[in-house]
Amino acid sequence: MSEETKEPLNEEETAAETEAVSEEKTEEKAAKGKKKKEKGITFTREQVEKMELAVKQLDSVKDQFTRLTAEYDNYRKRTTKEKDNIYQDAKADTIKEFLAVYDNLERAVAAGGDEDSPHKKGLEMIFQQYKTILEKLGVTEIEAKGQAFDPEKMEAVMHIDSEDFGENEVAQVFQSGFQLGDKVIRHAIVQVAN
Repeated sequence: MSEETKEPLNEEETAAETEAVSEEKTEEKAAKGKKKKEKGITFTREQVEKMELAVKQLDSVKDQFTRLTAEYDNYRKRTTKEKDNIYQDAKADTIKEFLAVYDNLERAVAAGGDEDSPHKKGLEMIFQQYKTILEKLGVTEIEAKGQAFDPEKMEAVMHIDSEDFGENEVAQVFQSGFQLGDKVIRHAIVQVAN
């Protein structure tokens, strides 16, 4: 049957439909009433105490979280710094072992001999290359000759009395000193004037 030719409803069906419609309207009114009651909510003392306790617990958890976050951040910074220090110490220890080669090359270049010799020129080139490598690694030679004696960077093994030099001035360098950044790898061994 089409919708236009519907048969009229009997009394029971009409009553059921009317009742369903009235129940829907009652539920809508109840929902609206609930919403109005929610706006003006009143709590019992027990409920208020529970909410205050929950707020205190939340504040405690927030405080713990903040402290844990700060502690982790400090741990991360500390371990990063320690790792960098370990790397720098290992680098300095390794370079220190190679300084004996530097000393031998320096002595070989300073030794007299035929200046036009290919061996002498080769040694000079190797020595220059070695210096360049040290510079790339951040190693610098401690300037000592003619400087004021600095016990943190130099080690005095001899003293001389001389009018040519000032008080506590380095007169001669026996072994070059080196530093990596601000850290002394090897102290310069020097002679100091009194």
